[in-house]
Amino acid sequence: MALLDIVTHSVKANALMAMFDDFDIITLEDLEDIKESISTQDVPTAVNTIKEVLDKQDLVELNIGVTGESGSGKSTFVNAFRGLGDEEEDSAKTGPVETTIEPEAYVHPKYQNVKVWDLPGIGTPNFKADEYLKLVEFERYDFFIIIASDRFRECHIQLATEIVRMGKRFYFVRSKIDSSIVAEKRKKSFDQKKTLDTIREDCEKGLRTIGIEDPVVFLISSFELGNYDLNLLQDRMEQELPQHKRRVLMLALPNITLEINEKKKKVLEENIGKVALLSALVATVPLPGLSVAVDIAIVKKEIEMYYSTFGLDDPSLQTLCERSGKTIEEFKSLMKSPLIGGINPASILSLAGAAAVVVAENTVEYAVSLIPLLGSVVAGGMSYMTVSKMLKRALNDIAEDARSVLMASVQTEV
Repeated sequence: MALLDIVTHSVKANALMAMFDDFDIITLEDLEDIKESISTQDVPTAVNTIKEVLDKQDLVELNIGVTGESGSGKSTFVNAFRGLGDEEEDSAKTGPVETTIEPEAYVHPKYQNVKVWDLPGIGTPNFKADEYLKLVEFERYDFFIIIASDRFRECHIQLATEIVRMGKRFYFVRSKIDSSIVAEKRKKSFDQKKTLDTIREDCEKGLRTIGIEDPVVFLISSFELGNYDLNLLQDRMEQELPQHKRRVLMLALPNITLEINEKKKKVLEENIGKVALLSALVATVPLPGLSVAVDIAIVKKEIEMYYSTFGLDDPSLQTLCERSGKTIEEFKSLMKSPLIGGINPASILSLAGAAAVVVAENTVEYAVSLIPLLGSVVAGGMSYMTVSKMLKRALNDIAEDARSVLMASVQTEV
């Protein structure tokens, strides 16, 4: 019986097809090949095969080009976008003068497929946008972020116009908003919203006078990235990226606002059906012990990724401690997930009930031995539902823990 015929007993066919659109790494044809491959393997080898399949999701690359005038804060933004400070290991070099001579890629510390490129400064007297884009090899970037620390100038417009002509997208970012706010706070009549509106309107007005008809400017502070317009910027990038790039963007963003926390959860939730389908596929292979072993491996790998994505892994928490002045113990005391004690077979099985899983496995193996086709249908359906249930519960718990940690780290609502 074909895999699609089996799984449609548990999921509607049209919903299944929606999981595998033109941009997915793993196709239905791939799944049939995977089934054929693991049917000839022992349990440990089959488990490794499935892990390799899950790793294929991390092959989609995202390349972001960050440019602007010297001293505009390009390098600091590159670091902040990757969740790093200016003096941390692997951070981009920063300074009062231009430190970037040629394009330099900075790999995301958690996602090797995400690269944020620190590009040479623009704005020299002989600046030519077309020559600049050829120099930095514009083809490799998914989009550009054009940064200015005060007014946008003619060089910014030249670059934006040439980027559009070459079929790419760009975003205007007004940086160092924190400094602008500090300067304005000296005035008795200070109003933060009015100050931000004034800065935005001034930037947009300046862009209109030099040729941009309907400008959109995002106000950003790389030192306070969670404040101001980060959510608006990521919303726009997400809307305009191809579908297969959106997941990569959301997972790579630092988890520093409640909005990002919720969007990360949604992106991860959308992937549960695909992961559960792999489990269903393995369950149709009549090899004793394989289904439970693979399910545990799949769920463990996904949960580890959840913790890393939400910044709840130990290295991320340690960094957060250094920035917030709190201890890991303080943050962990806020976490309620049953997985907080460790991600192991016992804690994983507790998500769905260990006894239920063992009974299901024995029942399915018995059914397969009596009626192979019917047993495959039952096995696929049971594994699909079990893995879905475990991952949904784990994701809900971990996302809620991330929310609690995030709010505690800033000592206020975000």
